[in-house]
Amino acid sequence: MIGKMGDYFSRWAQKYMPDPMIFAILLTILTYVMGVFLTKTTWFQMIQYWYKGFWVLLKFGMQMCVILVTGYALATTAVIQKFLKWLAGLPKSSAGAAALVAIIAMIAGLINWGLGLIVGAIFALEVGRQGFKNNRKFHYPLLVAAGYSGLAVWHMGLSGSAPLLVATKGHFLEKEIGIIPVSETLGSPMNLVMVAVMLVVITLVFYLMAPKEEEKIQPIRKELCDTGQEKETPRAEWTFADKLENSVLLSMIIGIGGLIYIVYYFATKGFKLNLNIVNFTFLMVGILLHKRPIAYVRAVSEGVRGCAGIILQFPFYAGIMGMMKFSGLVGLIAGWFVAISSSTTYPVFTYLSACIVNIFVPSGGGQWAVQGPIMVKAAEALHFSIPKVIMALAYGDQWTNLFQPFWALPLLGICGVRARDIMGYCMAVMFIGIPIYILLLLVF
Repeated sequence: MIGKMGDYFSRWAQKYMPDPMIFAILLTILTYVMGVFLTKTTWFQMIQYWYKGFWVLLKFGMQMCVILVTGYALATTAVIQKFLKWLAGLPKSSAGAAALVAIIAMIAGLINWGLGLIVGAIFALEVGRQGFKNNRKFHYPLLVAAGYSGLAVWHMGLSGSAPLLVATKGHFLEKEIGIIPVSETLGSPMNLVMVAVMLVVITLVFYLMAPKEEEKIQPIRKELCDTGQEKETPRAEWTFADKLENSVLLSMIIGIGGLIYIVYYFATKGFKLNLNIVNFTFLMVGILLHKRPIAYVRAVSEGVRGCAGIILQFPFYAGIMGMMKFSGLVGLIAGWFVAISSSTTYPVFTYLSACIVNIFVPSGGGQWAVQGPIMVKAAEALHFSIPKVIMALAYGDQWTNLFQPFWALPLLGICGVRARDIMGYCMAVMFIGIPIYILLLLVF
């Protein structure tokens, strides 16, 4: 049944799922119309709010480009490639390959969402390449969809924006709810059970969605298996410039200097991961492992091809976030769910409202900033646990990433596929998981 469900949504996505850029434009138009007709905002104010938000993700967009190219460059080093090829060579079937990619992506995503995104993409690509090399027929679109699994569990992991924010002194809701330690959110029995259940469910669903009929299997394209390594100038013909470009000493000086700071960072701040330190670590370790500066430059040049979608589409999603926030649409949508909630159903409706808002505001921290105050106020009125509300919102925020192609852009660039090739499988996982989340939230 799950296999048929995967086939159905895959066919639906192939027919109806547009390029992510078209999806962003349609969401922009829908948000604009909703703002004009559902709030007191005028048509011109909505345009102003759109532009006001349009550029707020520039820094974040650059961080995403950096994590893509540095992660890709790190993965192409000889030592990492050797390990990835060994691990990627383990699966013997398409189902086993999809399950392995999913579990690896989710484990990395629970450590850090950025790590999960890049590890999932690179590992899916390598599993596809190893299948091609070993004449094993793996369904490549399913592998790439499984590589996106880290973004479906990240907010219940160590980099969860909302739980980490409310545990930080001086956060914007401190006067209302105080400081809530992560032991009550990420470390709570409810969240630990959720993590265990979703790891099993997502892995099992991807395993069962693998096509059984050989004619339905789409292996990786041959051109994606070519690394495209450039022919190097013979050492005897090196000029002074060539010697500098291939100087191991230069890489060692920069790389070791970076490692000194990385050790200092974790020694003084603990295991506190963020995009900047992840990017910096990827960069420095990549430089050291590539050994020669020019080898690292070539690896980055190859990886940067996947940044086009990020550069083009992030401003449009920032504009959508601006319209949602400044027009009051987020509060309106959240208010609808609050109005029909009781103390029993409140976490379920918090989860469902977060699922919907995430489609328009695909940013965990951003969504908590605009939706969190509304949900906290309602929870206090209903005398409901604030930590559980925070996690219910986190679950909803992460889960509809399986429908929203925003976060898939780096993965699509690295793996060389279209959104329509993978989103059907992601949507099947999403719809299977929703009743499981609802049931567990009611139990807890």
